Amino acid sequence: MALDTSQRDDPGFYDGRAVCITGGAGFIGSALSIALVELSAEVAIIDDLCNGLESNLAAIRPRVRFIKASILDAAGLKDAVRGASIIFHQAALGSVPRSVAEPALYHDVNATGTLRVLEAARHAGAQRVVYASSSSVYGEQKESPKVESMMPDPRSPYAASKITGEHLAMAWARCYGLSSIGLRYFNIFGPRQRPDSPYAAVIPRFAAAMMKGEALTVYGDGEQTRDFTHVDNAVRANLLAGSAPGTLSGEAINIACGEQRSVLELIAIMAELLGATPIIEHAPPRAGDVKHSRASIAKAKALIGYEPMVDFRRGLADALDYYSGLAV
Repeated sequence: MALDTSQRDDPGFYDGRAVCITGGAGFIGSALSIALVELSAEVAIIDDLCNGLESNLAAIRPRVRFIKASILDAAGLKDAVRGASIIFHQAALGSVPRSVAEPALYHDVNATGTLRVLEAARHAGAQRVVYASSSSVYGEQKESPKVESMMPDPRSPYAASKITGEHLAMAWARCYGLSSIGLRYFNIFGPRQRPDSPYAAVIPRFAAAMMKGEALTVYGDGEQTRDFTHVDNAVRANLLAGSAPGTLSGEAINIACGEQRSVLELIAIMAELLGATPIIEHAPPRAGDVKHSRASIAKAKALIGYEPMVDFRRGLADALDYYSGLAV
């Protein structure tokens, strides 16, 4: 599914503009990189390929400057941000369960890494940093939908690392005048999200299992809900955040569809689209997981003009087409 860039308020904003995407070979980062190349931006990507894949960039590889390095590599990061006016900071370690197993690593990459990106941006004279945050910062708060004025309630090392990144971006905005904004992603899914990791997200994991006729492991009762959001919506949010006029002061906004579906409902729709009969096995709930998650997107609409472009069912069909092509 190609991103409809005609919906941008200013389609020419990125034409010839130098940008840097950290984690640009990853799932969301590669989708954003492709969109920015299509908008004629001058794109630099830094990625250590610990989770991203160079094959994600195959269609645009000759048109980007690629630096294979971690954001913790000072020389590589300095090279990547050189001359960039906007930095889209997507690089991070994902997965709540893995963060519970490896908390120090998650702090190093997600929190310290964000500090280093902000410092590199400041010294490079960048105009703005768009930071990929997470809905996990809300934790188990009972109120629904989640609104940005709620007090953060991180329940995992991953969530703690993400709210730390938000606070760092806000501090750099206030201390150094570095315009920044945090995008709290709600369960982003779509093409190029990897199904082959022990910590794979639920949609690629279920897709792979259904296509192989294997059992789907559901943690808990399956009644937990999520605001599933297609990756094209996340890309659009980044484009809008990067081009928003004025100075942003580290505000955090929800990026979602404003809807919620249970895991069991997700399985039913996937089975319908695939023509499959799912086999479900239940396992105990996982540490750090939250029960319900749905976003208010009113602030995102007011601040940057964000509205979702791709609804859940159309986005899910797009993702399943991609996984069918992989023969997972």
